[in-house]
Amino acid sequence: MKNKKSATYKQAGVNVDRGEEFVGRISRIVKKTYRKEVISSLSGFGSIFSLKKYKNPVLVSSADGVGTKMILADLLKRYEEVGMDVVAMNVDDVLAMGAEPLFFLDYLGCGQIDVQAAEAIIRSVAKGCRQAGCALIGGETAEMPQFYSKGQYELVGFSVGVLEKGKIIDGSNVKAGDKILGFPSSGLHSNGFSLARNVLLKNAVTKQEKIRILNKKDKKLGKSWADALLEPTRIYTKSILPLIKSDMKLSGIAHITGGGLMRNIKRILPNGRQAHISCEKWEIPPVFMRLKELGKITRKEMFSVFNMGIGMVIIVPPNEEKRILKYFSKKKETVFSIGKIVRGEKRVVIN
Repeated sequence: MKNKKSATYKQAGVNVDRGEEFVGRISRIVKKTYRKEVISSLSGFGSIFSLKKYKNPVLVSSADGVGTKMILADLLKRYEEVGMDVVAMNVDDVLAMGAEPLFFLDYLGCGQIDVQAAEAIIRSVAKGCRQAGCALIGGETAEMPQFYSKGQYELVGFSVGVLEKGKIIDGSNVKAGDKILGFPSSGLHSNGFSLARNVLLKNAVTKQEKIRILNKKDKKLGKSWADALLEPTRIYTKSILPLIKSDMKLSGIAHITGGGLMRNIKRILPNGRQAHISCEKWEIPPVFMRLKELGKITRKEMFSVFNMGIGMVIIVPPNEEKRILKYFSKKKETVFSIGKIVRGEKRVVIN
């Protein structure tokens, strides 16, 4: 009786050699993101980062992913920007606590590694890290053919930031009379894509039909849905971190992610404080209005799901508002004064 052929990892669907090739290709890309605090080590089992320059450091961490936006990237085979999304979703959360993002770790899961697609994703992650000023110091690429289908990717990230203990911004200092300033978003960012896909693709049966709908230019948008939806999430570090480090006072910061303005601003309100937002203070981008129109989505639902054109909010004392607006005006950066804090039941009211 002949011996059966020996089982191998490659036969099981995992190509270790291809994985090593991928790691080799991205090593230079990753090292370009390093900060001076990154400490080199002969061991590849962990990454080392120095906090020497801080007197009483407090670490702030975040974990988040691209979510179902990745379904569109997989469908369209467009991976050049989604890495920026995973960085933004994490570092913007860290920033919202008043912390400086220090380093970033990524997890890339797939059924089978396509080296070119995976490299495009990591290049995009590295681009986001450079924008955020943080180091991409590690990560994991998992090839799991029984878990992910071929051509499917999952992208998740983990960020760590730091601040001095006495400078935590958590909304506890928000007071009645404070002003609410909003920073424009670049689009949907990485939230609300299950609803967006349901509006646009619910009647599309085949993969080809879905791709055709997404790639077709929409006259009211002035671009294709693919371009509008895959616009990467804005990274706010370069805008807000200098403000945090200045002598200007901030009462609270809210990253407007899933749940929109209504739920995310509420997260930083103390009891007895209410946020009043006037949506007439900024122009809601066409992508949101078009989704609302096509899906017959109610105004309340839109503001509960999407950022509606405001990706980050800061709450400031009334005597700081003019100075902060002037600061951003000199930098030629758009910031809207969109509301105020009043006494009342803890909630967000959008007028």
